[in-house]
Amino acid sequence: MTFIWPSMLWLLLLIPLGVFTYLQIQKRRKKLIEKFSGLGLTQHIEPRRHVPPAIFLFSLAILIFSLARPQAVVSLPKQEGTIILAFDVSGSMAADDLKPTRLAAAKVAAEDFIKRQPPYVQIGVVAFSDGGFSVQLPTNDQGAILAAINRLTPQRGTSIANGILVSLKAINPVTTPPPESYTILTPAPTPTPTPMPAGTYTNAAIVLLTDGENNENPDPLAAAQEAADRGVRIYTVGIGSVTGTNVHINGFTLHTQLYEDPLKQISQITGGTYYNAQSTEELIKIYDNLNTQISIKPEKTELTSIFAGAGILVLLVGGLFSLLWFGRLP
Repeated sequence: MTFIWPSMLWLLLLIPLGVFTYLQIQKRRKKLIEKFSGLGLTQHIEPRRHVPPAIFLFSLAILIFSLARPQAVVSLPKQEGTIILAFDVSGSMAADDLKPTRLAAAKVAAEDFIKRQPPYVQIGVVAFSDGGFSVQLPTNDQGAILAAINRLTPQRGTSIANGILVSLKAINPVTTPPPESYTILTPAPTPTPTPMPAGTYTNAAIVLLTDGENNENPDPLAAAQEAADRGVRIYTVGIGSVTGTNVHINGFTLHTQLYEDPLKQISQITGGTYYNAQSTEELIKIYDNLNTQISIKPEKTELTSIFAGAGILVLLVGGLFSLLWFGRLP
């Protein structure tokens, strides 16, 4: 246990001083009673006469202890979670087989989900086409999250793997400081994180909203395995229809459709779930199945209120005994 204001503990020296003063008063009181009273009435009440003052001194010690603002590392259960919304912003997401467009429907469902989240849920936004980039780092600022989603527009090709990898970086950002000086030595390789035991999951998850039409490297299944090694579930949401539709991009007409198999494999590898969103209403319902987890983390917690409350309670008990036994406070 540590203290924010340890100097306040010096006030505990008042307790022995109080005990000494009380004993001196009792000695004087006893001499006066022996001198002026021969009734012997003190024999019955003497044993419990010292209880209320002792309780008052004990409560004073607790209150002084609380003034030092004690802290302790306590393992507290906390409902928390980090969710990364990874949006496919490739050109095929402009298709209108999901009204008004695939990307617009995904935005509407995401906005409804965000507005219903409690403050302890951190939400980040990632966009990916032929590359991936973090649009909004995890935060509980709903205004910033919604603004980031509204900025998304269809771009070029599709690299699902980049969407997954950038989402993992957003969950656990790793920064490498620049070297302080030039050296001819070969730099040491970056250590590879030890994979978590199979079936172990963190309180973070990725919601991958895409039509599954991957046409860029790297391999999305390898990226999914990296997410699984980190204990991050990926919930894949298939946007669009299996039959597909035509979309006009830069003067070209392309046929685009939903590819479910790779999305099912990604969710299976990571312990997540695949959802097929055929309408905006179904897409909104999907988010109801995303739950945060209760995690227990050791945190340094200030215990001042606990000790202050205990001190006041003990003080009240001492006052109650004094009033019941003697009809007055000591």
